[in-house]
Amino acid sequence: MNIFQSKKKTIMSYVIITFGIFLYTFAWSAFLIPSQIIGGGVSGVSSILYFLSGESMPVGITNLIINAILVLIALKLLGAKFGLNTIYGILVSSAFFIFLQQGIEIQNLLDITKFDPFMCAIIGGGLAGAGIGLAFSMGGNTGGTDIIALIVNKYYNISPGKVIMYLDIVIIGCSFFVSGSIENVVYGYVQMAVMTYALDLVIDGSKQSYQIMVFSQYTKEIADRIGSEVGRGVTLLNGWGWFSKSDQKVLLVIARKVDKPLIMEIIQTADPKAFISVAKVQGVYGKNFDKLKL
Repeated sequence: MNIFQSKKKTIMSYVIITFGIFLYTFAWSAFLIPSQIIGGGVSGVSSILYFLSGESMPVGITNLIINAILVLIALKLLGAKFGLNTIYGILVSSAFFIFLQQGIEIQNLLDITKFDPFMCAIIGGGLAGAGIGLAFSMGGNTGGTDIIALIVNKYYNISPGKVIMYLDIVIIGCSFFVSGSIENVVYGYVQMAVMTYALDLVIDGSKQSYQIMVFSQYTKEIADRIGSEVGRGVTLLNGWGWFSKSDQKVLLVIARKVDKPLIMEIIQTADPKAFISVAKVQGVYGKNFDKLKL
């Protein structure tokens, strides 16, 4: 039974990864490339070469070739053993690009002339970010500039995130040589910002956690109700009120976004005068939360 559930979970993860990559390539093929809006990453480089070649170099083929070269270089320099998800993402994204552009010619099926370039940048960036976010959430990726970032990080003390950001800025800036339009370059940066926001929203939106600190005289009642009604653990801290010069009990609760409204309602009904501090936390790892991945 456990083996069956494990296989089912694996299959479902690859279904989500595949759908996410399809959404990503659809955004590029249907909205960004037809509007000559160039984003970052290897897809952006492939798009630039596509236009410079007079649309004779398919984005899917170029994407596959560049990623294959990057993987070979990384294997040589890093000795990295790339997981199946990386190879799968590279192959599937390239196949989807070829299918959408050269197969069904999605750019001709959808009339994007009804949208101005700015709207295409917003829609394309949102769809691309949501798609790649779905793939990331299941452990998938499409290779690309992530590989370059790992190589640079090995030899220089620069974080991979900064390397990817710098590369994307340069790639989008180079799109000026494709269209000769500063506006399209700006649209490219708009697309990058929207895509980043959508990606973070998909990955972290539903997993957003809060640290809630409660200063009250009714800590026992509040803690009992949070434990029984919300199912979250509560830590009781011993404090000292400097102004009152007396002992102060403080409740510390780490909870998901979906739990926050009920917790606040419990505190309000138990002690309307309670002093509450609520802060978003970047990550929570451990029991009932996320698994720490190194």
